Amino acid sequence: MASQGDDNADLGAASAGGTPVSQVEPGVMNNSVYQPIDGSHNHQREKLQALGAVRILNGATILALGVFLGCSLQSVFHPFWHFFFIFYTGYPLWGAIFFIISGSLSVAAGRKPTRMLMQNSFGVNIASMTIALVGLVFLSINLAVNEHFFKECQYSQSLELCICMDILSNGLMSLMLILTLLELCISFSVSVMWCTNSCNSREAISSPSNSA
Repeated sequence: MASQGDDNADLGAASAGGTPVSQVEPGVMNNSVYQPIDGSHNHQREKLQALGAVRILNGATILALGVFLGCSLQSVFHPFWHFFFIFYTGYPLWGAIFFIISGSLSVAAGRKPTRMLMQNSFGVNIASMTIALVGLVFLSINLAVNEHFFKECQYSQSLELCICMDILSNGLMSLMLILTLLELCISFSVSVMWCTNSCNSREAISSPSNSA
């Protein structure tokens, strides 16, 4: 009887002047580790890490192509620089580096989904999606004007050499275009994932307080 009275007194004190346990735990989790409420936390973390790894690979490939163009334009391709004007926009360098950073943050957020990493990854992901759109515009322009450059090349260079440069340029630009389009699709998918999980997390936090 005495122990039951003490327990009732402790519960009464907690409800009168203390903070209910159900209202403390969501706030603590919200400030430390991000937890979705749909029970697929581990699956989403693995998916986020896989998408981040693909983005890192995309950025590394575009960066390698940019370095190849930069070295080649200094010597071999210098008379045909207009076929590769995408390099002079800097997109194969700063765009690729940004894709690698964005993918690295996605992998880090998948391994340890803290609120800080989640917010940083979401912001960088939106910026990465914008850069991918800019890259698509640059690459599309390069492919569109290659025909004009090919006609001009015939007046100053041999036909066989102009054909080789045109094929090489179209091949490299098409490869960069596919990788950039893949980056755009992944960035959009990750943004939708973050928005969906953020809304579910807010509903999970607000539900206990409303029921109380």
